[in-house]
Amino acid sequence: MGRRRRSSARSACALGVVAALVTACTAGEAAPRTGDAAGGGDLGGQPRAADPPPQPPAALAVDDPRGGERVVARGGADAPYNYGPTLLVEDGTVRMWWCSQYGSAAPAGDDILYAEARSVSGPFTGPGGGIPRAVLSGDPGGFDAVHTCDPSVIRVDGTYYLYYTGAAGDHAHGNAIGVATSTDGVNWTRAAEGPVVTAAHDNHRDNTYGTGQPAAVHLDGWFYLMFTDTTGGAAGWNGAGQFLLRSTDPTFARDVEALGEGGFQAVAGTAAPRTRSLVDAFSADLMWVDAMDAFAIAHQTAEGTGLTFWNRTFTASPYRPVTIPSEWEEGPGLVRQPDGHAPISPRDVCGRIPFDVVQATVIGAADAPTGLRHYGLDAHGVAGCDDPGRALAVLDGIAVPSPLRTMDLVVDGRLLRVERRSVATELARRVLDERPPVLDEVPVAGHLRPGARAVRSEGHGLGLVLDGTLWPLRSPAALEPNDSPVSPVSDEQWRQYPGGPALGYRAGSAS
Repeated sequence: MGRRRRSSARSACALGVVAALVTACTAGEAAPRTGDAAGGGDLGGQPRAADPPPQPPAALAVDDPRGGERVVARGGADAPYNYGPTLLVEDGTVRMWWCSQYGSAAPAGDDILYAEARSVSGPFTGPGGGIPRAVLSGDPGGFDAVHTCDPSVIRVDGTYYLYYTGAAGDHAHGNAIGVATSTDGVNWTRAAEGPVVTAAHDNHRDNTYGTGQPAAVHLDGWFYLMFTDTTGGAAGWNGAGQFLLRSTDPTFARDVEALGEGGFQAVAGTAAPRTRSLVDAFSADLMWVDAMDAFAIAHQTAEGTGLTFWNRTFTASPYRPVTIPSEWEEGPGLVRQPDGHAPISPRDVCGRIPFDVVQATVIGAADAPTGLRHYGLDAHGVAGCDDPGRALAVLDGIAVPSPLRTMDLVVDGRLLRVERRSVATELARRVLDERPPVLDEVPVAGHLRPGARAVRSEGHGLGLVLDGTLWPLRSPAALEPNDSPVSPVSDEQWRQYPGGPALGYRAGSAS
Protein backbone atom coordinates (compact mmCIF):
# COMPACT_ATOMS: atom_id res chain seq x y z
CA MET A 1 0.00 0.00 0.00
CA GLY A 2 2.89 2.49 0.69
CA ARG A 3 0.56 5.20 -0.56
CA ARG A 4 2.20 8.32 -1.98
CA ARG A 5 -0.63 10.30 -3.45
CA ARG A 6 0.16 13.71 -4.78
CA SER A 7 -1.47 16.91 -5.80
CA SER A 8 1.13 19.61 -5.21
CA ALA A 9 2.04 17.98 -1.92
CA ARG A 10 1.39 14.66 -0.28
CA SER A 11 -2.36 14.11 -0.06
CA ALA A 12 -4.56 13.03 2.83
CA CYS A 13 -4.70 9.53 1.38
CA ALA A 14 -0.99 9.09 2.09
CA LEU A 15 -0.22 6.29 4.49
CA GLY A 16 1.47 7.82 7.45
CA VAL A 17 5.20 7.15 7.58
CA VAL A 18 5.91 6.36 3.94
CA ALA A 19 9.40 4.92 4.11
CA ALA A 20 8.48 2.44 6.80
CA LEU A 21 5.30 1.44 5.05
CA VAL A 22 6.90 0.71 1.68
CA THR A 23 9.11 -1.88 3.32
CA ALA A 24 6.24 -3.28 5.35
CA CYS A 25 3.89 -3.52 2.38
CA THR A 26 6.40 -5.26 0.16
CA ALA A 27 7.12 -7.83 2.85
CA GLY A 28 3.44 -8.39 3.71
CA GLU A 29 2.86 -12.16 3.84
CA ALA A 30 -0.42 -14.04 3.74
CA ALA A 31 -1.28 -15.39 7.16
CA PRO A 32 -4.23 -17.77 6.75
CA ARG A 33 -5.53 -19.31 9.89
CA THR A 34 -7.96 -22.12 10.50
CA GLY A 35 -10.76 -20.91 12.70
CA ASP A 36 -13.62 -22.57 14.52
CA ALA A 37 -16.95 -23.42 12.94
CA ALA A 38 -18.48 -20.46 11.20
CA GLY A 39 -20.84 -18.31 13.15
CA GLY A 40 -23.42 -15.92 11.81
CA GLY A 41 -26.14 -16.64 9.32
CA ASP A 42 -26.55 -17.24 5.65
CA LEU A 43 -28.80 -15.02 3.53
CA GLY A 44 -32.01 -14.25 5.39
CA GLY A 45 -30.51 -15.01 8.77
CA GLN A 46 -30.70 -18.80 8.47
CA PRO A 47 -27.71 -20.55 10.04
CA ARG A 48 -25.40 -22.38 7.67
CA ALA A 49 -24.50 -25.97 8.51
CA ALA A 50 -21.13 -26.31 10.17
CA ASP A 51 -18.25 -26.99 7.83
CA PRO A 52 -16.77 -30.50 7.84
CA PRO A 53 -13.42 -30.82 9.61
CA PRO A 54 -10.83 -28.98 7.53
CA GLN A 55 -8.63 -31.10 5.29
CA PRO A 56 -4.97 -30.34 4.61
CA PRO A 57 -4.71 -27.66 1.91
CA ALA A 58 -4.39 -29.13 -1.58
CA ALA A 59 -1.51 -28.19 -3.84
CA LEU A 60 -2.46 -26.58 -7.15
CA ALA A 61 -0.52 -27.22 -10.34
CA VAL A 62 0.39 -24.01 -12.18
CA ASP A 63 1.63 -23.22 -15.67
CA ASP A 64 1.51 -20.64 -18.45
CA PRO A 65 3.26 -17.76 -16.64
CA ARG A 66 2.72 -14.59 -18.64
CA GLY A 67 3.00 -10.83 -18.77
CA GLY A 68 5.40 -8.22 -17.50
CA GLU A 69 6.83 -7.22 -20.87
CA ARG A 70 5.36 -3.74 -21.10
CA VAL A 71 3.19 -1.09 -19.49
CA VAL A 72 -0.42 -1.78 -20.49
CA ALA A 73 -2.09 1.46 -19.36
CA ARG A 74 -1.29 4.98 -18.27
CA GLY A 75 -3.18 8.19 -17.81
CA GLY A 76 -2.95 10.81 -20.51
CA ALA A 77 -2.34 14.53 -20.28
CA ASP A 78 -0.50 15.37 -17.06
CA ALA A 79 -1.22 12.17 -15.09
CA PRO A 80 1.73 11.81 -12.67
CA TYR A 81 0.97 8.29 -11.36
CA ASN A 82 -1.13 5.19 -12.08
CA TYR A 83 -2.02 2.52 -9.52
CA GLY A 84 -4.77 0.65 -7.67
CA PRO A 85 -6.60 -0.89 -10.67
CA THR A 86 -9.81 -2.93 -10.76
CA LEU A 87 -10.64 -4.95 -13.90
CA LEU A 88 -13.74 -6.64 -15.35
CA VAL A 89 -14.06 -8.85 -18.44
CA GLU A 90 -17.36 -8.04 -20.11
CA ASP A 91 -18.68 -8.85 -23.60
CA GLY A 92 -15.17 -9.57 -24.87
CA THR A 93 -13.78 -6.29 -23.51
CA VAL A 94 -11.44 -5.86 -20.55
CA ARG A 95 -12.51 -2.76 -18.62
CA MET A 96 -10.18 -1.10 -16.13
CA TRP A 97 -10.53 1.71 -13.58
CA TRP A 98 -7.56 3.00 -11.55
CA CYS A 99 -6.20 5.88 -9.50
CA SER A 100 -4.41 8.83 -11.09
CA GLN A 101 -4.78 12.61 -11.34
CA TYR A 102 -5.68 15.01 -14.14
CA GLY A 103 -5.19 18.73 -13.73
CA SER A 104 -8.34 19.24 -15.80
CA ALA A 105 -10.47 17.18 -13.38
CA ALA A 106 -11.42 19.48 -10.51
CA PRO A 107 -10.81 19.58 -7.64
CA ALA A 108 -7.05 19.04 -7.43
CA GLY A 109 -6.58 15.56 -5.98
CA ASP A 110 -6.81 11.88 -6.85
CA ASP A 111 -9.17 10.94 -9.70
CA ILE A 112 -10.44 7.58 -10.90
CA LEU A 113 -9.67 6.94 -14.57
CA TYR A 114 -11.34 4.50 -16.96
CA ALA A 115 -10.04 2.72 -20.08
CA GLU A 116 -10.69 -0.51 -22.00
CA ALA A 117 -8.90 -3.02 -24.23
CA ARG A 118 -9.53 -6.24 -26.14
CA SER A 119 -7.04 -8.06 -23.91
CA VAL A 120 -5.54 -7.61 -20.46
CA SER A 121 -2.23 -7.18 -22.29
CA GLY A 122 -3.54 -3.83 -23.56
CA PRO A 123 -3.08 -1.24 -24.76
CA PHE A 124 -5.90 0.36 -22.77
CA THR A 125 -7.53 3.49 -24.21
CA GLY A 126 -10.48 5.67 -23.36
CA PRO A 127 -13.94 4.76 -24.71
CA GLY A 128 -13.78 5.08 -28.48
CA GLY A 129 -10.00 5.61 -28.37
CA GLY A 130 -7.89 8.43 -27.01
CA ILE A 131 -6.64 8.94 -23.48
CA PRO A 132 -8.31 7.32 -20.45
CA ARG A 133 -11.23 9.28 -19.08
CA ALA A 134 -11.54 10.70 -15.55
CA VAL A 135 -14.88 9.29 -14.35
CA LEU A 136 -14.91 10.13 -10.63
CA SER A 137 -13.30 13.07 -8.81
CA GLY A 138 -13.65 14.76 -5.44
CA ASP A 139 -17.02 16.09 -4.31
CA PRO A 140 -16.58 19.53 -2.68
CA GLY A 141 -18.18 19.53 0.76
CA GLY A 142 -18.28 15.75 1.00
CA PHE A 143 -16.18 13.25 2.91
CA ASP A 144 -14.38 12.73 -0.43
CA ALA A 145 -14.02 16.44 -1.21
CA VAL A 146 -10.46 16.16 -2.54
CA HIS A 147 -9.50 12.56 -3.26
CA THR A 148 -11.18 9.54 -4.90
CA CYS A 149 -8.96 6.51 -5.39
CA ASP A 150 -8.58 2.69 -5.06
CA PRO A 151 -11.63 1.68 -7.11
CA SER A 152 -13.29 -1.74 -6.93
CA VAL A 153 -16.08 -2.26 -9.47
CA ILE A 154 -18.70 -5.01 -9.72
CA ARG A 155 -21.96 -5.29 -11.64
CA VAL A 156 -25.11 -6.78 -10.10
CA ASP A 157 -28.49 -7.02 -11.88
CA GLY A 158 -27.47 -4.44 -14.46
CA THR A 159 -26.11 -1.88 -11.99
CA TYR A 160 -22.40 -1.13 -11.60
CA TYR A 161 -21.14 -0.45 -8.07
CA LEU A 162 -17.88 1.45 -7.59
CA TYR A 163 -16.40 1.22 -4.10
CA TYR A 164 -13.55 3.66 -3.55
CA THR A 165 -11.36 5.43 -1.02
CA GLY A 166 -12.30 9.06 -0.41
CA ALA A 167 -10.75 11.84 1.65
CA ALA A 168 -11.49 15.52 2.23
CA GLY A 169 -7.89 16.58 2.80
CA ASP A 170 -4.85 15.99 4.98
CA HIS A 171 -6.52 14.71 8.16
CA ALA A 172 -5.40 11.87 10.40
CA HIS A 173 -7.58 8.79 9.88
CA GLY A 174 -9.48 10.82 7.28
CA ASN A 175 -9.80 8.14 4.61
CA ALA A 176 -13.13 6.33 4.32
CA ILE A 177 -14.92 4.16 1.76
CA GLY A 178 -17.69 5.43 -0.50
CA VAL A 179 -19.84 3.85 -3.21
CA ALA A 180 -21.20 5.16 -6.50
CA THR A 181 -23.53 3.53 -9.03
CA SER A 182 -23.77 3.55 -12.82
CA THR A 183 -25.65 1.93 -15.67
CA ASP A 184 -22.64 1.94 -18.00
CA GLY A 185 -19.53 1.96 -15.80
CA VAL A 186 -18.56 5.43 -17.03
CA ASN A 187 -21.12 7.90 -15.68
CA TRP A 188 -21.29 7.60 -11.90
CA THR A 189 -23.64 8.88 -9.18
CA ARG A 190 -22.77 8.68 -5.49
CA ALA A 191 -25.14 6.20 -3.85
CA ALA A 192 -24.94 7.40 -0.25
CA GLU A 193 -24.85 10.76 1.50
CA GLY A 194 -21.52 9.96 3.08
CA PRO A 195 -19.04 7.12 3.50
CA VAL A 196 -20.31 3.55 3.76
CA VAL A 197 -17.32 2.32 5.80
CA THR A 198 -15.32 4.42 8.27
CA ALA A 199 -12.40 3.67 10.57
CA ALA A 200 -13.16 1.53 13.61
CA HIS A 201 -10.75 3.48 15.87
CA ASP A 202 -9.91 0.34 17.85
CA ASN A 203 -6.24 1.33 18.07
CA HIS A 204 -4.48 4.47 16.85
CA ARG A 205 -1.03 3.72 15.47
CA ASP A 206 1.70 5.81 13.87
CA ASN A 207 0.10 5.02 10.52
CA THR A 208 -2.85 7.45 10.39
CA TYR A 209 -4.25 6.38 7.00
CA GLY A 210 -7.68 5.23 8.25
CA THR A 211 -9.93 3.03 6.10
CA GLY A 212 -9.77 2.38 2.36
CA GLN A 213 -8.55 0.15 -0.47
CA PRO A 214 -11.86 -1.72 -0.87
CA ALA A 215 -12.32 -4.97 -2.81
CA ALA A 216 -15.91 -6.03 -3.59
CA VAL A 217 -17.48 -9.36 -4.60
CA HIS A 218 -21.13 -10.39 -5.00
CA LEU A 219 -22.01 -13.96 -3.98
CA ASP A 220 -25.30 -15.63 -3.05
CA GLY A 221 -27.08 -12.31 -2.52
CA TRP A 222 -24.31 -10.84 -0.36
CA PHE A 223 -22.05 -7.89 -1.13
CA TYR A 224 -18.64 -8.77 0.32
CA LEU A 225 -16.24 -5.89 1.02
CA MET A 226 -12.62 -6.43 2.02
CA PHE A 227 -10.58 -3.37 3.01
CA THR A 228 -7.69 -1.83 4.94
CA ASP A 229 -8.25 -0.19 8.33
CA THR A 230 -5.08 0.98 10.03
CA THR A 231 -7.10 1.57 13.23
CA GLY A 232 -8.42 -2.01 13.33
CA GLY A 233 -7.73 -3.94 16.49
CA ALA A 234 -6.41 -6.95 14.56
CA ALA A 235 -4.18 -4.91 12.24
CA GLY A 236 -0.42 -5.25 12.48
CA TRP A 237 1.94 -2.85 14.20
CA ASN A 238 2.10 -0.77 11.00
CA GLY A 239 -1.63 -0.90 10.27
CA ALA A 240 -1.40 -3.74 7.75
CA GLY A 241 -4.33 -6.14 7.53
CA GLN A 242 -7.42 -6.96 5.51
CA PHE A 243 -10.87 -6.93 7.10
CA LEU A 244 -14.16 -8.23 5.72
CA LEU A 245 -17.78 -7.09 5.91
CA ARG A 246 -20.80 -8.36 4.03
CA SER A 247 -24.34 -7.07 3.56
CA THR A 248 -27.39 -7.69 1.41
CA ASP A 249 -27.44 -3.91 0.87
CA PRO A 250 -24.81 -2.48 -1.53
CA THR A 251 -24.57 0.67 0.62
CA PHE A 252 -24.02 -1.39 3.79
CA ALA A 253 -26.74 0.58 5.59
CA ARG A 254 -28.44 -2.57 6.96
CA ASP A 255 -27.95 -6.32 7.40
CA VAL A 256 -24.23 -5.88 8.02
CA GLU A 257 -22.10 -8.80 9.17
CA ALA A 258 -18.43 -8.68 10.11
CA LEU A 259 -15.97 -11.55 9.90
CA GLY A 260 -14.49 -12.34 13.28
CA GLU A 261 -12.73 -15.29 14.87
CA GLY A 262 -16.08 -17.08 15.21
CA GLY A 263 -17.19 -16.47 11.63
CA PHE A 264 -19.65 -13.88 10.33
CA GLN A 265 -21.65 -12.11 13.02
CA ALA A 266 -24.29 -9.38 12.78
CA VAL A 267 -22.96 -5.96 13.80
CA ALA A 268 -24.59 -2.59 14.38
CA GLY A 269 -22.61 -0.81 11.67
CA THR A 270 -19.55 -0.83 9.47
CA ALA A 271 -17.30 0.72 12.13
CA ALA A 272 -17.68 -2.31 14.41
CA PRO A 273 -14.45 -3.57 16.02
CA ARG A 274 -12.06 -5.29 13.60
CA THR A 275 -11.30 -8.52 15.43
CA ARG A 276 -9.88 -10.61 12.58
CA SER A 277 -7.54 -9.83 9.70
CA LEU A 278 -7.40 -12.21 6.74
CA VAL A 279 -3.91 -11.36 5.52
CA ASP A 280 -1.02 -9.21 6.73
CA ALA A 281 -1.01 -6.86 3.75
CA PHE A 282 -2.08 -3.54 2.32
CA SER A 283 -3.61 -3.03 -1.12
CA ALA A 284 -5.13 -6.48 -1.74
CA ASP A 285 -7.90 -7.74 -4.03
CA LEU A 286 -10.65 -10.34 -3.60
CA MET A 287 -12.27 -12.80 -6.02
CA TRP A 288 -14.65 -15.77 -5.76
CA VAL A 289 -13.55 -18.85 -7.75
CA ASP A 290 -16.54 -21.07 -8.57
CA ALA A 291 -14.45 -24.01 -9.79
CA MET A 292 -12.54 -24.05 -6.49
CA ASP A 293 -15.55 -23.18 -4.31
CA ALA A 294 -13.21 -20.71 -2.63
CA PHE A 295 -12.25 -17.06 -2.28
CA ALA A 296 -8.88 -15.92 -3.59
CA ILE A 297 -7.03 -12.95 -2.08
CA ALA A 298 -4.27 -11.37 -4.17
CA HIS A 299 -1.61 -9.47 -2.23
CA GLN A 300 2.09 -8.75 -2.29
CA THR A 301 4.69 -11.15 -0.87
CA ALA A 302 8.48 -11.13 -0.97
CA GLU A 303 8.41 -13.56 -3.93
CA GLY A 304 5.75 -11.82 -6.03
CA THR A 305 1.97 -11.49 -6.08
CA GLY A 306 0.57 -14.07 -3.68
CA LEU A 307 -2.80 -15.81 -3.96
CA THR A 308 -4.25 -17.02 -0.67
CA PHE A 309 -7.42 -19.16 -0.63
CA TRP A 310 -10.29 -19.40 1.84
CA ASN A 311 -13.41 -21.53 1.87
CA ARG A 312 -16.85 -19.95 1.71
CA THR A 313 -17.06 -19.40 5.47
CA PHE A 314 -13.42 -18.33 5.93
CA THR A 315 -12.82 -21.19 8.38
CA ALA A 316 -10.14 -23.04 6.41
CA SER A 317 -7.70 -22.68 3.53
CA PRO A 318 -8.61 -25.43 1.01
CA TYR A 319 -5.58 -24.80 -1.23
CA ARG A 320 -1.97 -23.92 -0.64
CA PRO A 321 -0.95 -20.39 -1.63
CA VAL A 322 0.22 -19.71 -5.18
CA THR A 323 2.67 -17.01 -6.23
CA ILE A 324 2.58 -15.11 -9.53
CA PRO A 325 6.17 -13.99 -10.26
CA SER A 326 5.99 -10.23 -10.70
CA GLU A 327 7.39 -6.80 -9.99
CA TRP A 328 5.35 -4.70 -7.57
CA GLU A 329 4.96 -1.27 -6.07
CA GLU A 330 1.17 -1.02 -5.63
CA GLY A 331 -1.89 -3.15 -6.32
CA PRO A 332 -2.75 -5.77 -7.46
CA GLY A 333 -6.05 -5.74 -9.35
CA LEU A 334 -7.41 -9.18 -10.32
CA VAL A 335 -9.06 -9.67 -13.70
CA ARG A 336 -12.61 -10.74 -12.79
CA GLN A 337 -16.09 -11.26 -14.16
CA PRO A 338 -18.58 -8.45 -13.48
CA ASP A 339 -19.79 -10.01 -10.21
CA GLY A 340 -16.26 -10.35 -8.90
CA HIS A 341 -15.96 -14.05 -9.78
CA ALA A 342 -13.05 -15.65 -11.61
CA PRO A 343 -13.18 -15.70 -15.42
CA ILE A 344 -13.61 -19.06 -17.14
CA SER A 345 -10.71 -20.68 -18.92
CA PRO A 346 -10.89 -21.03 -22.71
CA ARG A 347 -8.90 -24.28 -22.36
CA ASP A 348 -10.75 -26.16 -19.60
CA VAL A 349 -13.88 -24.68 -18.04
CA CYS A 350 -14.10 -27.17 -15.18
CA GLY A 351 -10.48 -27.77 -14.24
CA ARG A 352 -8.40 -24.68 -15.00
CA ILE A 353 -8.53 -21.13 -13.61
CA PRO A 354 -6.76 -18.11 -15.11
CA PHE A 355 -5.33 -15.75 -12.50
CA ASP A 356 -4.31 -12.42 -14.04
CA VAL A 357 -3.40 -9.20 -12.26
CA VAL A 358 -2.47 -5.65 -13.22
CA GLN A 359 -0.38 -3.65 -10.77
CA ALA A 360 1.95 -0.68 -10.49
CA THR A 361 5.57 -1.80 -10.80
CA VAL A 362 7.80 1.26 -10.33
CA ILE A 363 8.02 4.53 -8.43
CA GLY A 364 7.82 7.24 -11.07
CA ALA A 365 9.11 10.77 -11.39
CA ALA A 366 6.34 12.04 -9.09
CA ASP A 367 7.67 9.71 -6.35
CA ALA A 368 4.44 7.70 -6.60
CA PRO A 369 3.53 4.23 -7.98
CA THR A 370 3.07 3.90 -11.74
CA GLY A 371 3.95 1.54 -14.59
CA LEU A 372 0.82 -0.65 -14.76
CA ARG A 373 1.85 -4.10 -16.02
CA HIS A 374 0.02 -7.38 -16.44
CA TYR A 375 1.15 -10.67 -14.89
CA GLY A 376 -0.62 -14.01 -14.72
CA LEU A 377 -0.62 -17.79 -14.67
CA ASP A 378 -3.09 -20.68 -14.79
CA ALA A 379 -3.89 -23.00 -11.88
CA HIS A 380 -5.24 -26.42 -12.77
CA GLY A 381 -6.06 -29.85 -11.39
CA VAL A 382 -9.30 -28.55 -9.85
CA ALA A 383 -12.42 -30.77 -9.82
CA GLY A 384 -14.84 -27.97 -10.67
CA CYS A 385 -17.53 -30.16 -12.23
CA ASP A 386 -17.45 -33.27 -10.04
CA ASP A 387 -20.64 -32.47 -8.13
CA PRO A 388 -23.88 -30.92 -9.45
CA GLY A 389 -23.95 -27.87 -7.18
CA ARG A 390 -20.47 -26.65 -8.01
CA ALA A 391 -20.85 -27.57 -11.69
CA LEU A 392 -23.98 -25.41 -12.03
CA ALA A 393 -22.02 -22.44 -10.66
CA VAL A 394 -18.99 -23.07 -12.88
CA LEU A 395 -21.09 -23.64 -16.02
CA ASP A 396 -23.46 -20.71 -15.49
CA GLY A 397 -24.26 -19.19 -18.88
CA ILE A 398 -22.72 -22.10 -20.81
CA ALA A 399 -24.58 -24.29 -23.33
CA VAL A 400 -23.76 -27.98 -23.83
CA PRO A 401 -25.22 -30.78 -25.98
CA SER A 402 -28.21 -32.50 -24.40
CA PRO A 403 -28.86 -36.27 -24.52
CA LEU A 404 -31.71 -35.60 -27.01
CA ARG A 405 -29.69 -33.93 -29.79
CA THR A 406 -30.77 -30.51 -28.53
CA MET A 407 -28.87 -28.09 -26.25
CA ASP A 408 -28.91 -27.55 -22.50
CA LEU A 409 -28.21 -24.06 -21.16
CA VAL A 410 -27.14 -23.56 -17.54
CA VAL A 411 -28.90 -20.49 -16.14
CA ASP A 412 -28.63 -19.40 -12.51
CA GLY A 413 -28.49 -22.93 -11.14
CA ARG A 414 -31.09 -24.34 -13.53
CA LEU A 415 -30.94 -26.39 -16.71
CA LEU A 416 -32.93 -25.05 -19.67
CA ARG A 417 -33.39 -27.32 -22.69
CA VAL A 418 -33.10 -25.35 -25.94
CA GLU A 419 -34.13 -27.10 -29.16
CA ARG A 420 -32.15 -24.98 -31.62
CA ARG A 421 -28.39 -24.64 -31.33
CA SER A 422 -28.51 -21.23 -33.03
CA VAL A 423 -30.75 -19.97 -30.23
CA ALA A 424 -28.55 -21.44 -27.51
CA THR A 425 -25.55 -19.75 -29.11
CA GLU A 426 -27.27 -16.35 -28.84
CA LEU A 427 -28.08 -16.93 -25.17
CA ALA A 428 -24.81 -18.48 -23.97
CA ARG A 429 -21.45 -16.94 -23.16
CA ARG A 430 -19.87 -20.11 -24.53
CA VAL A 431 -20.94 -23.37 -26.21
CA LEU A 432 -19.11 -26.59 -25.33
CA ASP A 433 -18.83 -29.50 -27.75
CA GLU A 434 -18.87 -32.10 -24.96
CA ARG A 435 -21.37 -32.45 -22.13
CA PRO A 436 -19.98 -32.76 -18.58
CA PRO A 437 -21.46 -36.04 -17.25
CA VAL A 438 -22.46 -34.43 -13.94
CA LEU A 439 -25.27 -32.53 -15.72
CA ASP A 440 -27.11 -35.83 -16.22
CA GLU A 441 -27.91 -35.61 -12.51
CA VAL A 442 -29.61 -32.20 -12.89
CA PRO A 443 -33.34 -32.08 -13.77
CA VAL A 444 -34.49 -29.93 -16.69
CA ALA A 445 -36.23 -26.82 -15.34
CA GLY A 446 -37.79 -25.60 -18.60
CA HIS A 447 -37.95 -25.98 -22.37
CA LEU A 448 -37.30 -23.34 -25.02
CA ARG A 449 -39.10 -24.65 -28.08
CA PRO A 450 -39.31 -23.03 -31.53
CA GLY A 451 -42.03 -20.38 -31.64
CA ALA A 452 -42.12 -19.92 -27.86
CA ARG A 453 -44.15 -16.85 -26.95
CA ALA A 454 -42.23 -13.67 -26.21
CA VAL A 455 -43.77 -10.75 -24.32
CA ARG A 456 -42.76 -7.14 -23.86
CA SER A 457 -43.81 -4.72 -21.13
CA GLU A 458 -42.88 -1.06 -20.88
CA GLY A 459 -41.55 -1.41 -17.36
CA HIS A 460 -39.79 -4.76 -17.62
CA GLY A 461 -38.65 -5.23 -21.21
CA LEU A 462 -38.62 -8.57 -23.04
CA GLY A 463 -39.29 -12.05 -21.73
CA LEU A 464 -40.01 -15.59 -22.91
CA VAL A 465 -42.93 -17.58 -21.52
CA LEU A 466 -41.64 -21.14 -21.10
CA ASP A 467 -43.83 -23.82 -19.53
CA GLY A 468 -45.86 -21.08 -17.85
CA THR A 469 -42.82 -19.32 -16.36
CA LEU A 470 -41.61 -15.91 -17.54
CA TRP A 471 -37.86 -15.78 -18.17
CA PRO A 472 -36.61 -12.18 -18.72
CA LEU A 473 -34.60 -11.88 -21.94
CA ARG A 474 -31.35 -9.90 -22.20
CA SER A 475 -30.55 -11.09 -25.74
CA PRO A 476 -33.26 -9.99 -28.20
CA ALA A 477 -31.20 -11.50 -31.03
CA ALA A 478 -32.37 -14.95 -29.89
CA LEU A 479 -35.98 -14.24 -30.92
CA GLU A 480 -35.47 -14.36 -34.69
CA PRO A 481 -33.74 -17.78 -34.91
CA ASN A 482 -36.37 -19.15 -32.53
CA ASP A 483 -39.28 -17.76 -34.64
CA SER A 484 -40.78 -16.25 -31.50
CA PRO A 485 -43.47 -13.58 -31.96
CA VAL A 486 -43.55 -10.71 -29.46
CA SER A 487 -46.81 -9.73 -27.74
CA PRO A 488 -47.26 -6.56 -25.69
CA VAL A 489 -48.36 -7.04 -22.08
CA SER A 490 -48.97 -4.62 -19.23
CA ASP A 491 -46.60 -4.42 -16.29
CA GLU A 492 -49.34 -5.97 -14.16
CA GLN A 493 -49.69 -8.92 -16.54
CA TRP A 494 -45.92 -9.37 -16.49
CA ARG A 495 -45.90 -9.55 -12.69
CA GLN A 496 -48.60 -12.23 -12.66
CA TYR A 497 -46.29 -14.79 -14.27
CA PRO A 498 -44.06 -16.96 -12.08
CA GLY A 499 -40.58 -15.57 -12.61
CA GLY A 500 -37.56 -17.42 -13.94
CA PRO A 501 -33.93 -16.28 -14.19
CA ALA A 502 -32.83 -13.90 -16.93
CA LEU A 503 -31.70 -15.37 -20.26
CA GLY A 504 -28.75 -13.98 -22.19
CA TYR A 505 -25.42 -14.12 -20.44
CA ARG A 506 -23.23 -11.04 -20.22
CA ALA A 507 -20.08 -11.69 -18.24
CA GLY A 508 -16.50 -12.65 -18.90
CA SER A 509 -14.07 -15.25 -20.12
CA ALA A 510 -10.33 -15.18 -19.93
CA SER A 511 -8.48 -12.94 -22.34
